[in-house]
Amino acid sequence: MTSMTPARYRVTDRVVESADTVTLALEPVDLPLPVFQPGQFAMLYAFGVGEVPISVSGRYGTGGLLHTVRAVGATSGALHALQPGWMLGVRGPFGQGWPLPAAAADVVVVAGGLGLAPLRPLIRHVAADRGRYRRVAVLIGARTPDGLLYPDEYDTWRAAGIDVLATVDRAGADWTGRVGVVTGLYDDLHTDDLPTDPVRAVGYLCGPEVMMRFAARDLLRRGVAPDRVWLSLERNMHCGIGHCGHCQLGPLLLCRDGPVARCDHALPLLAVREL
Repeated sequence: MTSMTPARYRVTDRVVESADTVTLALEPVDLPLPVFQPGQFAMLYAFGVGEVPISVSGRYGTGGLLHTVRAVGATSGALHALQPGWMLGVRGPFGQGWPLPAAAADVVVVAGGLGLAPLRPLIRHVAADRGRYRRVAVLIGARTPDGLLYPDEYDTWRAAGIDVLATVDRAGADWTGRVGVVTGLYDDLHTDDLPTDPVRAVGYLCGPEVMMRFAARDLLRRGVAPDRVWLSLERNMHCGIGHCGHCQLGPLLLCRDGPVARCDHALPLLAVREL
């Protein structure tokens, strides 16, 4: 059962991902929280400032957590500024995570910007048991090369037998990779060959809503079944248990019913401008 009282965690490492983004390694000061599943999130409390929802971007040590935080406001800025040895409060786990792929599935992961953070635990899970799956591809997009998260892990994923492709919206002369939208990477994978059997092909998407809409539609056009494509949705979450209504998206309360939702449930809601 999820406790509503923040547990004390201490920052033991801080990795700078970009000018405004860091990954914090947290270890429990007291008893650790229950195990977070890939795609779930925690409420991180910066003492004296506030609390924000942040997806878990990995496990750390025994009972520890990794959280990738971008400084965009007062609370996330305070979390971004935390240094090793400092403490914060953590509540969770909250929300519905990624349904893990079945054996012999073809797996396509599409991440845009900070959307790679909640997908990283899923990628690590698949990489650790790579022989269980058929083709696995990870497509990553960012605005600039400096915005690509966890670039040091890409070769590790490739060594596990995962196709990893990255693209950026704009780049300088020193960038030798792809430039363009992340859905342009589908053609590099020849995803027209993906099986149409819905039991075998599954897609996981996280990033800006416009990216997810186009990425999901492309997977559907290439034969992946709508109930086998999953999106992680984002709204302003306050309570974490579906009581306050801040994270409502149509009939969904994303802190409770999401953030992961099936494509055939999510796409119609994302198409309504008022939502």
